[in-house]
Amino acid sequence: MKGIENHLVLLIIRLGAGGMMLTHGIPKIERIMADEVKFADPFGLGPTFSLALAIFAEVICSALIILGIKVRLATIPLMITMLTAAFYAHWDDPFGRKELPLLYCLVFLGLLAFGGGKYSLDTIFKKK
Repeated sequence: MKGIENHLVLLIIRLGAGGMMLTHGIPKIERIMADEVKFADPFGLGPTFSLALAIFAEVICSALIILGIKVRLATIPLMITMLTAAFYAHWDDPFGRKELPLLYCLVFLGLLAFGGGKYSLDTIFKKK
């Protein structure tokens, strides 16, 4: 991507998708702290560990995306989490319940393909 506009769009997508994903992850932190672990166990690792993995993706990886640190790598756990939400947690639900995680997955796929752009901490640190 060469144009400044393209990099600005990547920044907006990173900030928007990462920030909105935090609104899903932060309540999960509150649930695990309150010992209210009622969570799906799609991989047979136990509900607490599965919730911890979702928190890692939705909070830590989202924060990395917002900051522009290892954006491509950070999208992978988020995409796995969103696909799991769509096709495991909401398998029996109507398409409307699958739509949001699939939309997030598409946004993260774009970030996986194009990276964080010029306005990211990775780019700033790479120059030094």
